[in-house]
Amino acid sequence: MLTNPLIYFVVIPLLMLAGIGLCNNRNVGAIRAVAVIGSLALLTLSTFLLVDFLGQRAAGADAAMLFVNDTVVWFAPLNIHLAIGVDGISVAMLMLSSIILFTGTFASWKIDQPKEFFLWLILLSTGVFGFFISIDLFTMFMFYEVALIPMYLLIGVWGSGRKNYSAMKLTLMLMGGSAFLMLGLIGIYYHSAADGNLTWNILTIAANDAIPHGWQNFLFPMTFVGFGVLGAMFPFHTWSPDGHASAPTAVSMLHAGVLMKLGGYGCFRVAIYLMPYAAAELSYIFLILTGISVVYGAFCACVKTDLKYINAYSSVSHCGLVLFAILMLNTTAMTGAIMQMLSHGLMTALFFALIGMIYGRTHTREITKMGGLMKIMPFLGVCYVIAGMASLGLPGLSGFVSEMTIFVGSFMHADMFHRVFTIVACCSIVITAVYILRVVGKLLFGPVYDEHHLSLTDAEWWERLSTVTLIIAVAAIGCFPNFFVDLINKTFTPEIFSVLGMTSTAL
Repeated sequence: MLTNPLIYFVVIPLLMLAGIGLCNNRNVGAIRAVAVIGSLALLTLSTFLLVDFLGQRAAGADAAMLFVNDTVVWFAPLNIHLAIGVDGISVAMLMLSSIILFTGTFASWKIDQPKEFFLWLILLSTGVFGFFISIDLFTMFMFYEVALIPMYLLIGVWGSGRKNYSAMKLTLMLMGGSAFLMLGLIGIYYHSAADGNLTWNILTIAANDAIPHGWQNFLFPMTFVGFGVLGAMFPFHTWSPDGHASAPTAVSMLHAGVLMKLGGYGCFRVAIYLMPYAAAELSYIFLILTGISVVYGAFCACVKTDLKYINAYSSVSHCGLVLFAILMLNTTAMTGAIMQMLSHGLMTALFFALIGMIYGRTHTREITKMGGLMKIMPFLGVCYVIAGMASLGLPGLSGFVSEMTIFVGSFMHADMFHRVFTIVACCSIVITAVYILRVVGKLLFGPVYDEHHLSLTDAEWWERLSTVTLIIAVAAIGCFPNFFVDLINKTFTPEIFSVLGMTSTAL
């Protein structure tokens, strides 16, 4: 197991926890050093994994997942294993997670109580990395819960505003989703094999194709809603704006950038991949809900004046687009969904980082109480404009290629229902342009609102490192989309679509 590179995505965070735990509370430099070295090690590991993965694919390795290991048994009576493996989607998500953890570390350079903060933040990261490498449903669920639990303390202790209310609301709603999810996973386990050799292994369950169609129709809504709550699917999205508005900067970055992606990833990896019949039968119900999420989130962002609430509702819209595309059940739309997860993860992390930096200087997030900041802090102003252009889909940045791929794939369906909802989802582009340009105009341009803002400083070196790293990643996806498309597309092999009961183009 230790020769498998994937296990180090869990080992390194555990070593980081041990290292920070041994640091003295007053030794802030040592705590920062452990966080930076550990996050840089994870970023390096994910880069080497990407190169190795692509090398093996180029050499002819055509298995659904690579680096698979299923030798460690957690609990033999229920056949629970520490089973790990990755495909192109998993590798992309690991790369995204490591980038955001690295940049979030620098965005938290001046956080109060850094030891306790980084301990909980890294525990959250441990759950995220473990989730993306797991191919055992029970182990995946365990890491899923590990990623959710620290959110309560990170918001409740280090948050702002109505932080106790927001932390409690987030925890209760996500735990409610977890209850539905656990019931769905147990149902999948007890129908995982016709011969009685029950398993939690995703690849084995998919190969067995033993879940009866009636049970699929019963279990699919549980798993999709369970993961969909974390993906901010309407009407279970209300925890997200409050949670984001109260969370500290790095937590908002990791939460919106990565944690919400667990929802989309889980919907594809578990609900759709293991229950294709139900996915085809019931997708129209969830297409309606996700279509509402896309437009509703964008409209809500238009009327908010708090920067974090604007970005939080924007995340509801963009994450709704991910689930919307997954439910289209064809290669093009699903590829766009994964591209959108990467794009949104990076640009929303950039947004929250910039909002935190601006708030730390102006002590307000109300756009009605700010103005002319481009003259005062031009570096942060330019970065905010770039983030806004990525969000509204400017060509050359990540938002354009991901959204265009989704809309093209969605419009491939010839029936009126799918095409009408695709057109409705397309309208979100116009609405996004409205609230992005409104915020940029009020926040950055025009006369300086408060004369005290004239004495504010621009970004420090650690803030510049964090934002520039994210901007480079956003531009890389926008300028070189084929690299990422090829990485993701190889996941949607004919074998997988035969399991799904679909062609590689459309239903």
